Amino acid sequence: MNTNKKTARMAGFLNLSKLTIGGGVVFWVTTIAISLLPIAAEYRSAFSKANIQTVWVASLPAGLIIGCCVSYSLLRFFDKIPTKNPILKSVIISLITLVIATILNLVPHSFLGQSDVLHYFLIGIMLDAPRFLFLGIVIGYLYKRLYESA
Repeated sequence: MNTNKKTARMAGFLNLSKLTIGGGVVFWVTTIAISLLPIAAEYRSAFSKANIQTVWVASLPAGLIIGCCVSYSLLRFFDKIPTKNPILKSVIISLITLVIATILNLVPHSFLGQSDVLHYFLIGIMLDAPRFLFLGIVIGYLYKRLYESA
């Protein structure tokens, strides 16, 4: 393999790692902040979710996985997203990811026999939206810093 290709591939992997870690950490910190709200405690108890410490621990790997998906999509499809601002591009991708996560996570929870299905569905979206929004903002900002300095 050509040395230039190896260097370019390694640089791409390093940039993906930086974006993933930045997005994952902000997702985790936002989850910790949101989980301290009383409405988050009500939501956890309605679905018999684990205690708050488990939520804190589980949100880091989840944030890294979601951050990797958003970062990879941003790097791979950067020119195909119809805006010039990388922060806005990343927020668009993270909102698409929010819709996918809502379908995979909240929709099955809504069929568990709760009487207030719409109430808890909207609370779940309200709790998830800031995490995904901040993840998109940070990944876009880091992308801007990485590629404008190059």
